[in-house]
Amino acid sequence: MERNLLIIGKGYTGEAMLALARRMGLRARITSRSDPDAARFDDPALLQGVTHMVVTAPPGPAGDPVWATHGAALRAAPLAWVGYISTTGVYGDRQGEWVDETSHATPGQDRSRRRVEAEQQWAELATECAVDIFRTGGIYGPGRSALDDVRSGHARRVIRPGHAFSRIHRDDIARAVLAAANRPPASGVRILHLVDDEPSEPASVTTEAARLLGVQAPPPVTFEEAHARMSEMGRSFWTESRRVSNRLTKQALGIEWAYPTYREGLAGILAEEGAERPAQ
Repeated sequence: MERNLLIIGKGYTGEAMLALARRMGLRARITSRSDPDAARFDDPALLQGVTHMVVTAPPGPAGDPVWATHGAALRAAPLAWVGYISTTGVYGDRQGEWVDETSHATPGQDRSRRRVEAEQQWAELATECAVDIFRTGGIYGPGRSALDDVRSGHARRVIRPGHAFSRIHRDDIARAVLAAANRPPASGVRILHLVDDEPSEPASVTTEAARLLGVQAPPPVTFEEAHARMSEMGRSFWTESRRVSNRLTKQALGIEWAYPTYREGLAGILAEEGAERPAQ
């Protein structure tokens, strides 16, 4: 079968997937509501001939936008595989305990509950094609990392011992998604965890970013002090703590991460910036 890959959502991770797919010689397109050079999301013929599809667009209060716009076409498309980018937020607060790919979703926030509903909607396609649900940790990469926060002076080193988060480098997401398309589940829905090998406290990441840049790390701030100045979104981020395992995912896809922890990830971003910087 000749693969025709469609990526829904011309965002940070979607563009990385597109670039990698094209480097691999795959026929691939990406949608955008504003870029005239991309496929139009609202094109009624968008799914024509599509065999593989990745959805990065998040659900809104009204539900999943792809199903709302292309529901009938999804059922009729010649799809062999669909990947849906979700979030580890569906596990809710586990008070720092581990979850793996077999753990039940227990969302504690509205946006996470919407994600679970969207996952269930995409799972309905499992009678027609292979479906992978990618639950991702906090996404970082070039132009979107603790290095940028430290440089801008906006970094804070909030101290809350034991409160760990899982992360994943943007490029490892792209690698994992295309690996999954090459090794789809035999049947049904497969849950995959796109998280690195070391859930870590945010303060540790900030400290490492400062070290790599050769500057002093921001002074420590207690969680209680920081909480009083946080936005509502920031507070919701800190209300949950969990450690997310990726063992079954890497086993299923037969891969290792290029950036197994934030240390390699930040160092890789800095090296990439140096390679792209013109000689003086």
